[in-house]
Amino acid sequence: MNRINRRVMLGAFSAALLAGTASMASAAGEIRVLNWQGYGTDEAFATEAFEKKTGVKVVHEYFTSEQEMLTKLRTNPGAYDVVLINSVFTGQAKAEGLIAKIDTADMPNFTDLAPNLGQNLDLVPGGEVYGVAWTWGVTALAVNSKEVNPLPTSLGVLWDPQYAGKVSIRDDGVEAVQFAALALGQDMNDIKDLEAVKGKLKALMPQVKTFWASENDWNQFFSAGDFTISTFWSGGAGRSLSSGLPVAFVVPEEGAVGWLDSLAIPAASKNQDAARAYINWMIDPAFYVQWAAKGAPSSANAKANAALPDTDFNKKAFADPAVVARVKFMKPLPDETRKAYTELWQDVKTSQ
Repeated sequence: MNRINRRVMLGAFSAALLAGTASMASAAGEIRVLNWQGYGTDEAFATEAFEKKTGVKVVHEYFTSEQEMLTKLRTNPGAYDVVLINSVFTGQAKAEGLIAKIDTADMPNFTDLAPNLGQNLDLVPGGEVYGVAWTWGVTALAVNSKEVNPLPTSLGVLWDPQYAGKVSIRDDGVEAVQFAALALGQDMNDIKDLEAVKGKLKALMPQVKTFWASENDWNQFFSAGDFTISTFWSGGAGRSLSSGLPVAFVVPEEGAVGWLDSLAIPAASKNQDAARAYINWMIDPAFYVQWAAKGAPSSANAKANAALPDTDFNKKAFADPAVVARVKFMKPLPDETRKAYTELWQDVKTSQ
């Protein structure tokens, strides 16, 4: 599909969609959205188009962690109409009665979600929708393409002696444990030998030059030459590459850590029609193609991905079904397991 035809298709699609959402949203004067700051739903082009067509003002409030998000839902019933929830936490939010079952009958874009994402059992338990799959991404390997040739195919490169002192990893206990489990051939969602994982992480520490915690950290360390190989987010790698950094992104043969974000409706929302209309707009290809140009995660909407130009980072990175098949999506963790992983990681770091 050429650029002009794609633009015409998306423009017509968007107009038809928003015409349908106007009646859904007309009863509400305002909806409040709870999300990470700068994460799609607060893009000006998206909110302005929705507000102009429906007359519904979109107001945002932000959180800085999933635990803060859950706390806000618990302590402010009725304050929010749409909330971003990672699939790992959807079950907990449902069990606590914080989010409502979503009737998707008047959400035409829902039928275009990729089946493995739109029907993800953590979002759609027992066939009932509690989270509408929105975006997904992968934490895998990102390397300096000028210094690493050929590109690695295995997580074992993190432990390769030739890269001693040139490795970085995110300072996150759960993710570190999951990567070590993958490197050992264990199921990252059902780790049987945690002592082996601990030993693997201890063996990694001499390789590590620095830890990173944010995308800004990663870019600064990479630009300074502090590392040549690191774990990194797919979306971040795409943005780094588009900014001119020599980044190559690799999903290794052992797998990579995948995550899935959804949009849900708090149970106490008084504006659920307008909330559904806004979620439907957020999964619309017309919205996503504009957002993708700014460096978005992968869309859960199959038609949105098909409408992207062939040069799009995510479209190229995940064009091969065999690559996508290697992604291991995170499953919910009991609180005690999450605590154990975090304590193990702290012990590994302080024992060096």
